Amino acid sequence: MLFNSLDFAIFLPIVFILYWFVFGKNLRAQNILLVLASYLFYGWWDWRFLFLILFSTVVDYGVGLALQREQRQARRKLFLLVSIVVNIGLLGFFKYYNFFLDSFVDAFSLFGSSFTVNRLHVILPVGISFYTFQTLSYTIDVYRRKMQPTRDFVAFTAFVSFFPQLVAGPIERATNLLPQFFKKRTFHRDQAVIGIKQIVWGLFKKLVIADNCAQYANEIFNNYESYSSLTLVLGVVYFTFQVYGDFSGYSDIAIGTARLFNFRLSVNFRYPFFSRSMAEFWRRWHITLMSWFRDYVYIPLGGSRHGKLLQARNVLIVFVLCGLWHGASWNFVVWGLLYGFFFMPSIFRTVNIHSFKNVTPRSLPSLRAFFEMSLVFAGIAFGLVFFRTPTLADAFAYLGKIAEFSVYQGMLGIYRYAFEMLPLLLLLLWWEWYNRNKEFPLFSAKPEYLRTGLVILFIVCLGNFEELKQFFYFKF
Repeated sequence: MLFNSLDFAIFLPIVFILYWFVFGKNLRAQNILLVLASYLFYGWWDWRFLFLILFSTVVDYGVGLALQREQRQARRKLFLLVSIVVNIGLLGFFKYYNFFLDSFVDAFSLFGSSFTVNRLHVILPVGISFYTFQTLSYTIDVYRRKMQPTRDFVAFTAFVSFFPQLVAGPIERATNLLPQFFKKRTFHRDQAVIGIKQIVWGLFKKLVIADNCAQYANEIFNNYESYSSLTLVLGVVYFTFQVYGDFSGYSDIAIGTARLFNFRLSVNFRYPFFSRSMAEFWRRWHITLMSWFRDYVYIPLGGSRHGKLLQARNVLIVFVLCGLWHGASWNFVVWGLLYGFFFMPSIFRTVNIHSFKNVTPRSLPSLRAFFEMSLVFAGIAFGLVFFRTPTLADAFAYLGKIAEFSVYQGMLGIYRYAFEMLPLLLLLLWWEWYNRNKEFPLFSAKPEYLRTGLVILFIVCLGNFEELKQFFYFKF
């Protein structure tokens, strides 16, 4: 079930009314309703996915209780290993089996040996990368004694399957989200209004920014041989904003939807295009994923405790894993490595993660700040070529075509796209810059109803409603 679908527009009010006005005085009934609603929401794609998420839930629920009862460290490590093997094993099978199988065959072909293997035709369960990391955070934190495991299976199931953030995040930590299922929740009109406004803002970024940019980016990337260097650069810009509008828009809708039920989810994006270094960018983009890798991979590897060279190694490992998390392709491995190398300068100098606040109260950034933001944007956009193209050969061919510095080829067929979308993208950047110290832009601007109505008018007038487009990150 898509957030931008008629199905969800019917589903959400029904769940909301039942949650507050039928079961509003019974916490357990509310949690049961959330489980049933979440399983309906998830099973809308394919009912077979429900068995997978239920199996993962049962395993980690049992591991958590076993870790609480067991005091012997060797046994506790064994229980944790069970959780890791089951979760990563399922993720690896559904997402990476064919990738590693093909890589194995290709490796042997380099030495003159050739043989055929049977590839499996498996359906990638929607959101498996997200809820796998979410349940792993629970067992790891219980193992580390950072939290007590829950004995309430309903609450734990609701935590794993909570429908607003189930399929594309934010990746919630058990220490943040799970306790909220045990607190009495009462309806607050102000929170509901904030949630609706955040949903509206997320739909604006999805329907107006992402879907329209996708239309142009797809045209350019799918026919890159026919266009000029300038047009290909434009395609990269459109794809960069497509990914941002799509994914941050999903996060806004998820956070806003959770607010309707009096839950607070983690912020996943903090105006990343105003970052002045790669280190700052990755503290503002997909925050919950990068913080997960920081706490459960980077720090256990040693973090920055053993010198710059080992720190650089740890950063590269994290980015390669981050690339593989996104997809089973060498494109994603190269994408991760590339961003890892882009990150290297930040290791050897101090980075202020709140640097865009340094230019306030200026209405515009300083020339230096603008140059640094542009450099970071260019690096991110350059790497996204590997993210968008189907093969490494296509990625290098696309970049090679840009390097030709041709201007006029194909421009008659594509120039109008700049005039249709670029002013809207500049408007988005200006609006985010104007509200850069707020959690999201619709919180602060006045008058309240006028600004929300204006955004809704933009959605109705400029939204891409030609076909129902699923969110880009559902494939991960």
